[in-house]
Amino acid sequence: MTMDWTVIALLPLLCGLFFQLLDLTCAQSSTITVRDGSKIFYKDWGTGQPIVFSHGAPLSADDWDAQMFFFGTHGFRVVAHDRRGHGRSSQPFNGHDMDTYSDDLATLIEYLNLTNIILIGHSTGGGEITRYMGRHRTKRIAKAVLIASVPPHLAAAVPMQVFDGFRAALLADRSQFYKDTTIPFYGYNRAGANKSQGVIDHFWAQCVQGSKKAHYDEIIALSETDFTADLQRIDRPLLVMQGDDDQVVPFPASGQLQAQLVRNAQLKLYPGFPHGMCTTHADVINNDILAFIQQAPRDLLFQTRSSKRSDATNVHPCADEPFQIYGEYTITDAKSQGRFIIIRPMKM
Repeated sequence: MTMDWTVIALLPLLCGLFFQLLDLTCAQSSTITVRDGSKIFYKDWGTGQPIVFSHGAPLSADDWDAQMFFFGTHGFRVVAHDRRGHGRSSQPFNGHDMDTYSDDLATLIEYLNLTNIILIGHSTGGGEITRYMGRHRTKRIAKAVLIASVPPHLAAAVPMQVFDGFRAALLADRSQFYKDTTIPFYGYNRAGANKSQGVIDHFWAQCVQGSKKAHYDEIIALSETDFTADLQRIDRPLLVMQGDDDQVVPFPASGQLQAQLVRNAQLKLYPGFPHGMCTTHADVINNDILAFIQQAPRDLLFQTRSSKRSDATNVHPCADEPFQIYGEYTITDAKSQGRFIIIRPMKM
């Protein structure tokens, strides 16, 4: 048998072309096209109950690496996308507002057909998921987590000159602006902080991938959007997490108000933690989120004329989902009278 040395010589080239095509196929499978033609990049790892992450400004899905690895290895399906104008997603000139961000997120969730979702947002990403739950409702959501997030309305509590300064610095020298931002973002200007050059470099690398126009408009979106009505529409268990030394999104203007506006919200305030605590204190944050996910659902109390399911459906905010009746009792005090039932959504 004769050896075809030409074929053997071409094998490395053919293998290289094969793996290039394989990489291209994988890349194509990790983007979706949204309504205006923009492509949204996303990561989708693992199997199990889905956790969907929305990143802060002006970062990318890579900022969730510590959380995605942790929850992926704990049996969850983890999904994170690059917001339009960020990371590997398209850089359209327009559409950098909370309505469009939430619509893009809805398109991704529907494309992947995700249900029973744990929805988690950090900083601006917290605004995105809040607007999603207000605009697209919570049919697909089991629980939500807001981490150092911008709602309800930063511009109502923080002087507009602060955000004007951010935009001016971005336009003047955005690379330096990103480098300067890392210091208060991770609390590296505090005594005893464990400063990491790797974290600083990773932050900068994510930022410069994005669009200058997108980041400029995003400052307007995160500061001037009023999320009050969106928060009030949240009818799922919510965990609010924030450090009391957050130098980017002040706690009294954000987490404190979120916990007051959302019924049955749980608040965890961390002494000394910075805005970027998902990175600096990943072990603490990850385990607290896991405990919240695993937490037994709280009984929900609704008034009804009887214990019949048909009556409960009229007042249950998740009426299109299965639920069980756990008990009933009567209240006859001066402020509220009538029969009540305790119900619990079966998916939660």
